[in-house]
Amino acid sequence: MKQEQLKELYQTQIEPIVRFDGELYKLNSKYKIGTAHIHNQHATLIQKNRETQKLFIDFGDLDGAHDGDKVIVKVIFHPKGKTKAKVVKVLNKTYKPLVAIYCKDENIFKTIKEGISLKLNTDGKNITDGDVYIVQDSKLLEFFGNISDPKVDEKISCYLYNEFDRLKDTTTKEFNKNIDHSRVDLSDLNFTTIDPDGAKDHDDAIYYDEKNSELYVAIADVSAYVLENSQLDIEARKKSFSIYLPNKVLPMLPFELSSDLCSLVPNQKRAAYVFKMKLDTDNHTVVSSTLFEAFIVSQKRYTYDQIDQILENKSDSYFNNFWDIAQKFRKKRLKSGYDFRSEEIRFVLDQDHNLVDQKFEHSSASHSLVEECMLLANQEAAKKLGNIGIFRVHDEPSASKIYELVEQVNALGLKVKLKDNVHNTILSIQQKATNAKLEKEVDDLIIKAQQQAFYSSKKSQHFGLGFDDYSHFTSPIRRYADLVLHRILKSGKIPKDIEDICEDISNQEREIAKLVWDYEDRKYARWSKEHISEVYEAVITDTSMGHAKIDDEKIKGVKVTLEKYNGEKLFSRINIKIVKSDIVTKKIIAKVV
Repeated sequence: MKQEQLKELYQTQIEPIVRFDGELYKLNSKYKIGTAHIHNQHATLIQKNRETQKLFIDFGDLDGAHDGDKVIVKVIFHPKGKTKAKVVKVLNKTYKPLVAIYCKDENIFKTIKEGISLKLNTDGKNITDGDVYIVQDSKLLEFFGNISDPKVDEKISCYLYNEFDRLKDTTTKEFNKNIDHSRVDLSDLNFTTIDPDGAKDHDDAIYYDEKNSELYVAIADVSAYVLENSQLDIEARKKSFSIYLPNKVLPMLPFELSSDLCSLVPNQKRAAYVFKMKLDTDNHTVVSSTLFEAFIVSQKRYTYDQIDQILENKSDSYFNNFWDIAQKFRKKRLKSGYDFRSEEIRFVLDQDHNLVDQKFEHSSASHSLVEECMLLANQEAAKKLGNIGIFRVHDEPSASKIYELVEQVNALGLKVKLKDNVHNTILSIQQKATNAKLEKEVDDLIIKAQQQAFYSSKKSQHFGLGFDDYSHFTSPIRRYADLVLHRILKSGKIPKDIEDICEDISNQEREIAKLVWDYEDRKYARWSKEHISEVYEAVITDTSMGHAKIDDEKIKGVKVTLEKYNGEKLFSRINIKIVKSDIVTKKIIAKVV
């Protein structure tokens, strides 16, 4: 808060929220300022400083605050429980319209995110049980559809997380068309793209010159089309990322750019920003690198599955030799970084937007090949910056988190001990987990113990990758940070508001992740509604809350709350029966059988 605001509060306060030290007005230590985040009878305070602890607010202590309101809270310390907070003053009301559903039995509307009951003026509208509306000031503003229709889910999720406008495709189509033709012409080099099956945008293409041990990583030159401070740039910054839903992409840039002019599609001349890296294939280092604007022609588009088959069958000496080199770079990298075993679940929806199947994507040889190339380019980009720029930062886990991790793993019977540093402790835990065939489960615990990665204007480490500095260079079609980095590397100039840019896109990244999770959980809730009383294999994921996750050959990832939880050990495999599923709250109830 500014000094004049603190002074005004000091002069009008009933309790000692603000103190005056003779020179400055300051907030007393028991009070915090932040934004109220309210979700299904549960509230937290979101503070601007990411390092501060999460403060929980009981629903009865909101003092009239709604989701998104700026508030001052008083911290209430509980020696034997969670530290909580109580709203003492609402500083700024957002008056944001809310999404609500009509409940015929009670003749009320109930807000979907907050769970607040409202009596509204229906103006004689013929409203049906389950109808979903945007509401504000006791009025119905816009009809979304009925909760029984699966197509309403994307509207709800996008609105709750402030991305509803993307569904309307209001992005400006104006972009720079005067591309500089004095670029280096690399169209004779055998560049290829490697992407998931069905990918619509192609950020990157690679070419390895075996004779000279030179790796070329060509990235779509979005900055040539999206000029700084243009209307398109302003809109791209606001979005910050493309959003990938199971059935569609909500792009950061208009499709004319993201899927066509900027995309490195096969057999088309495209503007690219290219790293040419001289590799030492004996010591597995980058000897030198040059960065320049070029034109390339991608010769072929491969999918990950196609490259996996080539590597497995050893049917292409070029790719197999390149793979061997990439593996050696990877092995060296993992001496200071980490390899987490993970499985990505991709939803398959039918034409009515119902969840009907899943595809499972594991990190394979082809993923690793592309990843090593991108990591090298991202590292080289960070090296070309000074101490100020735009960096991807991942801090080391706190000591308390590591202690907690060791306790959790020991509770599984793995018998691990703290080592001389965090890196060796985590590697030791992973080795014990491998021996106990609990790799994925323990990796999930390790990931939960990590700090969240973010964007920063100041150079710092990336703990998870084991790098002293790191940046995002390779995906400007879908990440605004990469677009900003390209401009800095081309001009040598740092935007005056670089700190604000980093903070804004870091916040946006978290909100988009929540949007996608919300959408997926709504699909899981609908699926569960159609499978009441059916039995599935599940895994205990939270012993204190009685939570489990279905891990069955028929379906994976469905999060359930257990009735009459019997205290099974973490990661115990159990059989559960789905008892109830609420599509509005996404809460799924099951019992152990």
